[in-house]
Amino acid sequence: MEQSATLDIETLKITQEQFILASQSLHLQRPGCEAVYPVGLYGWTKRCLYFFLLLLLVTMIVNLAVTVWIIKVMNFSMEGMGNLHLNQDGIRLEGISEFVLPIYVNEIQSRRDSLLVLRSEKNVTLNVRNDQGQLTGQLTVGPEAVEAQCQRLEVRSKDGDKLLFAANEEEVVMTAEKFTATGSEGAVFGHSVETPLIQARASEDLKLESPTRTLTMEAPRGVEVSAAKGPLKVSGRKDLQLESTEGEILLDASTIQLGSLPLGIYTVTPQAAQEQSGYELCVCPSGKIYLSPAESSSTCQAMSNICLWS
Repeated sequence: MEQSATLDIETLKITQEQFILASQSLHLQRPGCEAVYPVGLYGWTKRCLYFFLLLLLVTMIVNLAVTVWIIKVMNFSMEGMGNLHLNQDGIRLEGISEFVLPIYVNEIQSRRDSLLVLRSEKNVTLNVRNDQGQLTGQLTVGPEAVEAQCQRLEVRSKDGDKLLFAANEEEVVMTAEKFTATGSEGAVFGHSVETPLIQARASEDLKLESPTRTLTMEAPRGVEVSAAKGPLKVSGRKDLQLESTEGEILLDASTIQLGSLPLGIYTVTPQAAQEQSGYELCVCPSGKIYLSPAESSSTCQAMSNICLWS
């Protein structure tokens, strides 16, 4: 028994020595306490963080104040902004509005109790385009002229039923009951005019004149020129010709005067011509009319030598 105990003690010593040698060979170290570092912001880092937070807070307050000021000045509301109101029918503007760029709308109308005024420093242009974007109509109001570009221009009555004026590339039609020209120089037409009546205003003269060309009046059933309460004057610089191809020329008046007719006398003195009280009206074969001294018998044959140089 003693020997067995001695062997166990020796075996234990050997095991302890082997463990110590093995630990030294593996260089094992006993675990020690780790270093403790402080957690948090200290010094200038903390001061800079607080400064930036304060600056952000001030910026937010300034932005909020500017936003409130803009809303107050621009008069924002649930209906719109200032004079601009939004509704289901469209946009309503009150007062004077200025558009810097072109505006595209379907309809522009004013209030019932006010006028619609369009102003521009240069001109006001209204364009009409089709589905493809091509220009089909244009109305330009400029400082010198009003121009309309379209296929057909129409002017209708207030109810829209009656056509008053129409113009296209081929013709200009006026269906009004009366066309009045009040200019001091009258109305100037470069080409022919077709109308059933040309009449002057009451107590004013009617004058038809062609300064450089001829004046022609034609009608299939006749042309009537009348002056109900005044004289009728037809004058020309050269010849005045009255011609009827199938009918006759009738001069019906209580008195017919033909002034400045030539006298068919050569032998009498001017004093004798002044003493002559009556004259005979003679006609040359060419149609020229001249005067001959009136005697007991006709003197047209004796004075017919005036027809030779007519």
